[in-house]
Amino acid sequence: MRTLDRRTLNRAALERQHLLERADMSALDAVRHLVALQAQENNVPYYTLWTRLAGFRRDDLTDLMTGRHVVRGSILRGTQHMALSDDYLWLRPLVQERILSARQAAFGRATRDWDLDELAAAARELLEGEVMTRPQLAKRLAETWPGRDRTAIGWTVQALLSVVHPPPSGTWNVGGATPFALAEEWIGRSFQQSGPERLVRRYLASFGPASVKDFQIWSGLRRMAEVFDELRPDLRVYQDENGVELFDLPDARLPDGEGDAPVRFLPGFDNLVLAYADRTRLMTDEHRKLVCVGSETKPTLLVDGRVHGLWTLKRDRKAGRAVLTVEAFAPIPDERAVEAEAASLLEFTDPDAAHEVHLTAWTG
Repeated sequence: MRTLDRRTLNRAALERQHLLERADMSALDAVRHLVALQAQENNVPYYTLWTRLAGFRRDDLTDLMTGRHVVRGSILRGTQHMALSDDYLWLRPLVQERILSARQAAFGRATRDWDLDELAAAARELLEGEVMTRPQLAKRLAETWPGRDRTAIGWTVQALLSVVHPPPSGTWNVGGATPFALAEEWIGRSFQQSGPERLVRRYLASFGPASVKDFQIWSGLRRMAEVFDELRPDLRVYQDENGVELFDLPDARLPDGEGDAPVRFLPGFDNLVLAYADRTRLMTDEHRKLVCVGSETKPTLLVDGRVHGLWTLKRDRKAGRAVLTVEAFAPIPDERAVEAEAASLLEFTDPDAAHEVHLTAWTG
């Protein structure tokens, strides 16, 4: 069994994520390739595509959302993601059990005496042909069941029913209450049943080689060892430097690890950072503690393919200024390269503002 070192795994991940060279592909094809874009924060999917695609414009993604080619909803790990509408229709049923488990952990005590089937049926009836925000829906349902915790009502419905969150919610710089629409109505097609094997192959195409635990962390699915064993004859099997089995598609290319990787800015909650149980292909365990704090995953700077620091973007709208600050964990070998990529990022985020880039040392 071939052993893959961290540099090889790093370069494989960067290549498949289009972080070695920005891809000349459409936003639609990129979302399909990445399976689902983390979308807890509205702007994150835009950053995700900007740093991976050549010539990406914000309207490229917004148009996919308004055209219903891409939808946003609870998918992987029970958290907000964007995916192609076609993919949502089989992804959501596949992860539904995980979503219900997360709901039970968060609101099981508050809802222990509720008839959840009755709640789901009432919510579905209200949403048929309608788009309602989570607070609006919770208020209407509370009219039937007064005294119930409205927060628990809203989040429980989001878990019980397959809903998507129509635009303009989720588009660039647009906040506000989350709207609900029944997914099948919004997309205009029925759900499909699919086994986890399909998701495993899609994951490996974008993130492999990877272990069973890596896939479980990324997807939120559990007890997947048997699925990988069933797929084993059709996959390549490697091991990492610690002897952990890694799986990959049989025709997937492994780069040789030679050459430097370009500077890249990854948003908070980036797909790549959240794709592995063992993240040492991207960062040290010490740096992981600084990047992944509680439920937060902070925006990161990649230098030669590894996390080299954190970054923040602050806007002074009155002064018409956007300031990007990098806090580096170690001296930056090529500050000009970081400054150039930061300038490109600011041109994407704030083209009409004055730009400032500050490179500083991490102080904790």
